[in-house]
This record gives sequence, C-alpha cells and structure tokens, in this order.
Amino acid sequence: MDLDGSEQDPEVKEHSPVYVGREEDIKKSERMTAVVHDREVVIFYHKGEYHAMDIRCYHSGGPLHLGEIEDFDGRPCIVCPWHKYKITLATGEGLYQSINPRDPSAKSKWCSKGVKQRIHKVTVDNGSIYVTLSNEPFKCDSDFYATGDFKVIRSPFR
Repeated sequence: MDLDGSEQDPEVKEHSPVYVGREEDIKKSERMTAVVHDREVVIFYHKGEYHAMDIRCYHSGGPLHLGEIEDFDGRPCIVCPWHKYKITLATGEGLYQSINPRDPSAKSKWCSKGVKQRIHKVTVDNGSIYVTLSNEPFKCDSDFYATGDFKVIRSPFR
C-alpha cells in the first residue's frame, strides 16, 4: 500500500527509483552498497560515471564490492576478488582472453561471453543518488545470487 492508502502494482514499485546516498559520499569512496527493493547492488563511481550492478558475481557469488576496477581492451571492468572474472561496468558483459591455438604467432584478444551480470540504472538528482532496478526481460546469470541465502546486506526492515 502507498502512503495514500492505495494499492501499488508490485511490478511498478519494483522498478521505481530508490535513494541510496549522497553524490559527495560515493565520489569520495568510489563505491557503495545498497539494498534496492530487496535486491543487493553495488554502485561504482569511476572516471566521472556511475554504474550499478548486482553485488554478487555471476560466476560463483563473489563479493564484487570488494573487487578492483581495471581497464581491459579499453573497457572499465570490476574484477571479482574470488576468481578474477572480469565484468564490464557499462554492460555487465563477462570478458575473457582468447587465442587461436592453430596460429602459433597469434596474439590473445579480449572477447565477450555476453551479458552475465545484471546492470541497474543510476540517476543523480540535486546531489542525491538513486538506483532503479533493471527491468530487462532476459534471465541473467547474476540473478541466481541476487536472492535468498546469498544476501550479504541485511535489510533493516526485515
């Protein structure tokens, strides 16, 4: 129920923006964690841009908020601290290095596994940071670790 007593469509509520903090705070720390509609996310501030994604790595549930940001093939990525999986901040693609085994002089190149980590929208309004959960209809590998026993941030409202 909304404050005015009316029922709100759960689908609409789940995709409404949620205040997660002040712009000045995330610019200092360059990252923060939050619970947005019962989903844990990490928000990064990197090279003047904001990025939000599920907090747990798609591969094995590693804590992405503890990873380092590095550039691979010109794309900023969070590196999972558990198994060093590389995930692009902008798209959630998993990256890997590939080489043609039939070409002895071949150099490795960065390739995409496709979108593996769910990315969420970050907006800034008058110094306040808001996150809106993705409403993309596809199943994302990180969805598995986004609910249930894998949660690391406990909601104060439970």
